[in-house]
Amino acid sequence: MTQVVDLLQYLLEERGSDLLVKVASPPAIRRNGKLERSTLDPLEPTEIEALAAELLTPIKAAEFTDTGETDLAHSVPGLGRFRVNVYRQRGSVSLAIRRVVPGAPAIADLGVPGVVGDLAAQRDGLVIVSGPAASGKTTTAAAMIDHINASEPRHIVTIEDPIEVLHADRAALVSQREVGADTADTIDALRRVARQDADVIYISDMNDPEVVAEALGVAAAGRLVLGVMDTLSVIDTLSWIVERQPPHAQEHTRHLLARVLRGIVCQRLVERADGRGRVALVESLTGTPKVRDAIAGGSDAAVLERLMTEGDYHGMATFDQALFRLFSEDVVALEEALTRAAHPEDFRIAVQQAGLATLH
Repeated sequence: MTQVVDLLQYLLEERGSDLLVKVASPPAIRRNGKLERSTLDPLEPTEIEALAAELLTPIKAAEFTDTGETDLAHSVPGLGRFRVNVYRQRGSVSLAIRRVVPGAPAIADLGVPGVVGDLAAQRDGLVIVSGPAASGKTTTAAAMIDHINASEPRHIVTIEDPIEVLHADRAALVSQREVGADTADTIDALRRVARQDADVIYISDMNDPEVVAEALGVAAAGRLVLGVMDTLSVIDTLSWIVERQPPHAQEHTRHLLARVLRGIVCQRLVERADGRGRVALVESLTGTPKVRDAIAGGSDAAVLERLMTEGDYHGMATFDQALFRLFSEDVVALEEALTRAAHPEDFRIAVQQAGLATLH
């Protein structure tokens, strides 16, 4: 019978990032963002149930029974650490397994703009890393935590669901708390960080209006809060934070956000021109006085996008500006750039005006 370690070994040998296991189909593997059928045989329902039982702790098993899904982290000596989602579909158990890159990479090794390091160096306020699923935002956040950890003696408290990257104490002291194992939920953990003498708080999942409201309060109290969200752009992130609050609280939220926001980086992954995988495409907004005024005043998306477009000196860039830089440096091919551009025609004109290509 197939064991969990067999699947993990296969994922590593095939250099995949994810493995999806469901009944009646061969497990599917994702390489460089593309999903393919594996060479493995389909698994019977009882086999997948046995795999799930091997992975689930009593607490996670109870959560799975109650809700039909659960997230967990699984480590195997010699193989590494993996994030696993166990869920039900059409009455049967399924698994989504993601390989976690061991350790936290250095920010300089990610190919992201310098603003990421600048935001990691903030003393207080709110910093958000956002992006769609599988965009590398967890890796970027881990690199930012590692940067803080290596830089100075501060107490970093993480609230994670689940813990993916393990951080050993360096210059800082790192306390990693897993939801369901070390704390009941993210809200409870956030409400107690002051008593834990935390200087920096990392929230791996800030996709909840109540969590956002609590995080804003913690940041306003003088701590640095680094949160991860699944929003698709900087503008989307700002809108989500305000508009998901109750109507009577939205004006207060805008003003509090304007006061504590230090920056947002939103990223996607795009194909490299040399065929060697993907590279991060990063949109960024920093909390300059003009940005703070625009947020507090409820300015529309066009105003905020213009501030990003004109804010290169302050580390800001739209997705299309970041994409143009990657294209001009031959990191991304023109076809990929035009496919990914938010405004393809404007991008095409910019390329022609820069003399980088002749387009028809």
